[in-house]
Amino acid sequence: MGKLDLSAITKNKSTVAGAVVGLALGAGVAAAAITGISHHSLSVGGYDGASLIRTGDLTPVKPPAGAPMSFADMIDRVSPAVVSIQTKGKMKIPTGLPNLPGFDFPGGGNGDDDSAQGGKEQEVRGAGSGFFVSPDGYVVTNNHVIEGATDIQIVLSNDKQLKATIVGRDVATDLAVLKVEGHDFPFVRFELEHKPRVGDWVVAMGNPFNFSNTATAGIVSAYGRDLKDSGADYVDYLQIDAAINRGNSGGPTFDLYGRVIGVNTAIVTPSGANAGVGFAIPADVANRITTQLMKGVKIERGYIGVSIMPVTDEAASALGVTDTTGAYVADLTKGGPADKAGIQLGDIVKTVNGQPVKSPTELTRRIADIKVGEKVTLGVLRGGKMVNLTLTAALRPGEDELAKGLNGNNGNDDSAGPSGSTSGTPPVIGLSVKPLTPESRRAYGIGNDINGVVITNVDASSDGGQQGLKPGDVIVLANQQSLTSQSDFARVIDDAKKAGRTSVLLLINRAGRNLPLVLPVK
Repeated sequence: MGKLDLSAITKNKSTVAGAVVGLALGAGVAAAAITGISHHSLSVGGYDGASLIRTGDLTPVKPPAGAPMSFADMIDRVSPAVVSIQTKGKMKIPTGLPNLPGFDFPGGGNGDDDSAQGGKEQEVRGAGSGFFVSPDGYVVTNNHVIEGATDIQIVLSNDKQLKATIVGRDVATDLAVLKVEGHDFPFVRFELEHKPRVGDWVVAMGNPFNFSNTATAGIVSAYGRDLKDSGADYVDYLQIDAAINRGNSGGPTFDLYGRVIGVNTAIVTPSGANAGVGFAIPADVANRITTQLMKGVKIERGYIGVSIMPVTDEAASALGVTDTTGAYVADLTKGGPADKAGIQLGDIVKTVNGQPVKSPTELTRRIADIKVGEKVTLGVLRGGKMVNLTLTAALRPGEDELAKGLNGNNGNDDSAGPSGSTSGTPPVIGLSVKPLTPESRRAYGIGNDINGVVITNVDASSDGGQQGLKPGDVIVLANQQSLTSQSDFARVIDDAKKAGRTSVLLLINRAGRNLPLVLPVK
């Protein structure tokens, strides 16, 4: 599954700030004849090996199968089902001076009531796209197009405007269904049987930069794109190169037969505009979710209560394994299904019900498809051995609740505890640690549910110092082994060196959050 640098991901949030329209006058086709050159003067290599051919001598070439002379007939047929979406909403706009280091301006700087509350509430407008999926007025779009909107207007291809209401939305897949009053609306269907191949033609339609009824053509570039860092773990995205821009979000991607194969949702771009790398939610996912929303069915997903991360090459090397498939368990929800079943921090989930798991994203999707209350068996790699554990899937909480974190946050990111080591022993790979005691927990603000050894001093020139470790961080695990003292830590490092490994995998807890970190053992 391809990994992407998602720092440039734009989820076409649709607020139209204006568009710069550039007109390029084509100058690349030479229609004039070249005169003054005899036939004998055209030697091979005179034009870098090319030959001069008069356009009148060219025989028209029939396009190969699958390459249409025009998309016009298909677009004429489906375009009435594509709509523009105009939204209005309220949001707080920051006012006053920003807070600056060393200067305390409550609420943003000017001390007025609006600033103290985070800014003045102002009306904002947005624009996006959608399409009818039934004759009685159901419209599919992206959740982020209508999120926070207090007024939604659907604009038809004939410019008629209709007020829309939200039927349902699913944050996890970024899908939403709207409804307008009326009947006999033109509509399109999702294609669920004939999946286009990479290289097949596609047409994207929508409302980019408020230019309604816009169609662009391209090809299927790839399948199975993982945009995990964008927040959606439940979609293997379809990548296309048909131009999509701000305002295209929620619009359909068609195959050559006018069937919907995806819902446009995101782009990767260095500039904010189309760069030929766009992503659509595949038709099977979109159809399954929107059908449930139209029926009023709540979207429920299985949940086991783990925070998981990829097994990187560095982590695998530190653990002495060569297989990087699976999902590393970095955190557990206390009292959750995985915790009750005996899943441990540092376990690597390798199978679900006997079927291999390639990545954390795949594990998330496989668990999400399990019904609430259903039994599931996980195969985990622990200490070099496979262990099978059976648990009961629970109902996944809402995305907003999950965003708060599995263990919560004690609000003490910058620990103010003592910085010197009291262990009386030399640092290990530049880190001095000591057992967690009631005193050290109070000093560094560490919760009673966190176990391990606390870092009391960091050599700034060490690898740990360079990677941001600081006093108050807790080493929960080292190479999947629990620690209670500095001698435990030193033993793990020595064992790694004796085994010929060049690094160690640490699980670090800071402010209630766990994060794997690979450090050299030099």
